[in-house]
Amino acid sequence: MSHLERPADVEVHHPQPITVHPPAAPLVPVQPGPPPAVQSIVLPDGRVVTGYALTSASAPAPVQARPAVSRTAVNIALGGIGFGAVCGGLLLLTSFIAALTAFITQLIILAAVIFGGWIAVQVFGATGHRSGGTTVNIRKAVIKRSHFHG
Repeated sequence: MSHLERPADVEVHHPQPITVHPPAAPLVPVQPGPPPAVQSIVLPDGRVVTGYALTSASAPAPVQARPAVSRTAVNIALGGIGFGAVCGGLLLLTSFIAALTAFITQLIILAAVIFGGWIAVQVFGATGHRSGGTTVNIRKAVIKRSHFHG
């Protein structure tokens, strides 16, 4: 028997393609290396399986569970946020009241200046140069005097 002939009791199994699902993450290009070594394994029933060795992919590090946050800490944090909001609101309210007071004061001053100016125009204005007191027309007074005194 030559080395090319096979014994009748050996079965030859042809490899069947394995369906591979596309990975969820995009593939990263890797520099090509030397071809992997072909390995053969003899099964307990005597059959020989030949193929490439698969290296197991390293599993990602497990995600460490975060420690639970106590309800007391959450309540204190929310209370601090609420206190800060109230303080900020009060600060804005007092600033608003101060600004409103200043605005009303300026309006009162403006009204006093305008009203005072109007009064000044009425007293010292349009009728001429009054010297205070009553203006007497001398001609009429003379006429009236001569009329009465004959």
